[in-house]
Amino acid sequence: MFDSREYEWADVTVVMAGRDVTGIRGVSYTASQEKEALYAKGNKPHGIQRGNKSYEGSIRILQSELEALSAAAGGDVLDVSFNIVVSYGNPSKGDIIRTDLLSGVEITSKPKSMNQNDRFMEIELPLVMLDVIDNYV
Repeated sequence: MFDSREYEWADVTVVMAGRDVTGIRGVSYTASQEKEALYAKGNKPHGIQRGNKSYEGSIRILQSELEALSAAAGGDVLDVSFNIVVSYGNPSKGDIIRTDLLSGVEITSKPKSMNQNDRFMEIELPLVMLDVIDNYV
């Protein structure tokens, strides 16, 4: 039997620095690798050369989550390194749980802003990390 059900935002769980983050509004992360065509005789590439890998992303959280993370960090989230675990799926719906591990995560800046008529503060924190391990077990 084929099931075309996709993961929903309600099926995403994010654990940051060992804490289930309930005030999260979004998460994104990217793994990339430098690549360059290698040219020699002729005008067509002979191969693709690979360079360094890099990992970056962002999380969007509510101000209360930033305050809790700051307290857990001892005052400044810019001074700490931690892991983030992102799990996709809901076992009560019969989903297979997929888990990604973002290791050695550090926040690069912490912007804050509020505008007239805002009902809450949403903060997007840019991240760099040492590795992204897909389907972590």
